[in-house]
Parts: sequence; C-alpha cells; structure tokens
Amino acid sequence: MKLGIIGAGFIGQNVAKLALAAGHQVMVANSRGPQTLFSFKAMNPGVEVGTVAEACDFGDMVLLALPFANYPQLPADKLSGKIVLDANNYYPARDGHFEALDKHHTTTSELIAGHLTGATLVKVFNAIIASDLATDGRPQGAKDRRALPIAGDDVAAKAQVVALLDEMGFDAVDAGPLAEGWRFERARPVYCVALNKADLAAKMAATERYVDLPETTWAE
Repeated sequence: MKLGIIGAGFIGQNVAKLALAAGHQVMVANSRGPQTLFSFKAMNPGVEVGTVAEACDFGDMVLLALPFANYPQLPADKLSGKIVLDANNYYPARDGHFEALDKHHTTTSELIAGHLTGATLVKVFNAIIASDLATDGRPQGAKDRRALPIAGDDVAAKAQVVALLDEMGFDAVDAGPLAEGWRFERARPVYCVALNKADLAAKMAATERYVDLPETTWAE
C-alpha cells in the first residue's frame, strides 16, 4: 500500500515510521516544500518526500496531519477518489473560532469531508499523542494492547484502516459514521487516553456531546 502524508509534524512523522516498518511505501509532504524534509528523509531510509500534490497522487490512502484551520487549502481535486485519513483536531487558540464547532452543530471531520467531496474520509490518529504512537504498539493478543477510535461513513474504507492499525500494533474501535466523530475529539474523555478495546468502547458510548472537559484534564 502507498501512503501519502500531508503534514510533517510529529504525528505525520510517527505514522510514516510505523507504515514503513509495516512494509508500506510512504511519501511525506508539507506546505514548505520537500527540500525542508531533507533531514527526515535521511534519517528514515525508504521514505519519499514530495509536494502536497505529489503526496496526493502517490497515496492509495492519504493522511491529513496538519493544523485544522488549514483544511480549506487542501486540493480537493487531487484527493477525489482517495481514502483520506483525518488526524485533525480543533484548537481554537491555534485555529481561530469555528462557530459551528463551538456550538456542536457539526464535527471537524464533517467539515473536512464537506470540502473534500470526492474523497472517502476516515477519522483516525487524532486521539493519541505522537510519542505514544511511537511506543504503544503491541502484537495481536497482548494484554496491554491499546485501541484507537475511528469513524467514517464507508464500511470498506474503515476495514482497510482497521487492518492498517493492526499492522501498526493497535486495536480499533469503530465509533460509527463521521457524525459520531465528536466522541473522540479534543476535550472528550477518551481523547489521548490509553485504553484497551473494551474500555475505549464503553467510555465513548458514555460520552456526552455538550460537555467539554477542562483543558487540564486532557492536555499535557
């Protein structure tokens, strides 16, 4: 499988490393151009770097790991027909305020899907900190295997994402369609908390939509 990654921050870099270790081909891109990824390429043999357009063309799946407010800049035409993995989170202090999100009228992934109308979006990798991605993977059947939440409207696409997570050392819990992605957005009880499959499913089911946790309870 070929994975294009848009965003070369810590999440993008660690997903790239896990995908390479699982035997996949990876191309990483950022908004500043492939020349700025020289060191990352040198330290990770096998990874390719390119422009955003090249990463879109390259990937069978394309991971979005960029600041949420930048999503309108994504090339919708280049991502049409692709499975797009959405690792974005909404931080008003960084992204500015989006009234529809502040009032819980929609979700981050639904807004992005509305822009990328030809793509198939799966929300994943947003509810784990980058350092945990690098260390928390475990073999199948391990008692301490961590589960990650996903959401999406396409069953077949989600199945491919579940398989990818399994290769990377994680179980998956399907929260349902993209509209249910609020259950593991920022300031929810499962956000960036290490949980096994049963506990993650139970906590997501009990999550209340209009109750945001104080920042001190989930931000480190």
